[in-house]
Amino acid sequence: MCFLINCLKRLKSSQQWLNRQKTDPYVEKAKMYNYRCRSAFKLLEMNEKTNILTPGLTVVDLGASPGSWTQVAVQKTNSDGADKSKPKGTVLSIDKLQIFPISGATIMSNMDFSTIEAHDKVVAALNGKKVDLVLSDMAPSATGIRELDKDRIIGLCYMAIRFAALVTKINGNLLFKVWDGKEVPILEMDLERFYKTIKVMKPNASRSDSSEKFILARGFKGIQRPLENGRWG
Repeated sequence: MCFLINCLKRLKSSQQWLNRQKTDPYVEKAKMYNYRCRSAFKLLEMNEKTNILTPGLTVVDLGASPGSWTQVAVQKTNSDGADKSKPKGTVLSIDKLQIFPISGATIMSNMDFSTIEAHDKVVAALNGKKVDLVLSDMAPSATGIRELDKDRIIGLCYMAIRFAALVTKINGNLLFKVWDGKEVPILEMDLERFYKTIKVMKPNASRSDSSEKFILARGFKGIQRPLENGRWG
């Protein structure tokens, strides 16, 4: 009986998602501008307010599939060399899933960014160059159990923070997604020890009924203490 109820809930949720997609202006806009999904407009909007993406920067996009944030990063950093009058940036994208090629970006598909292997490959791909900005629009697959899902995304956030700490240059930045919950203030406190400023953002392109927010940590201070068990030590 419980199995049947859960199936019906998933069916209803899927139908709601389809209906929402049909009426979502950002879905249509993404098609018009050739972005792979609507999330591109979240990054575009946040960049308009913060100017974290500029020509010549080195950017790593974690959990990048299908690649809409990578597309924006390529455009804004000029990593495809489209504007010869501006500095040419570097964009590297990583995901466990397949990412189809994006001109101007180095793609690392089928790779877990949290592994030593991934870190070594990123360092090699960048020729030892430090990163100006780490991006993460990652979220775990929803289980339907709210507290469990929130705990899982917090775990992803700490993995992104750990990765960023190893590759980011001094005064570099980190932008990542989180779902609102009781752990978020603790996360912000941890970040404040290693970044100069912390800002929580919710772009208009985020759906109003979504609990997602984005944390922008600016001005990386460097590693002062090692990470232990996924938390700052």
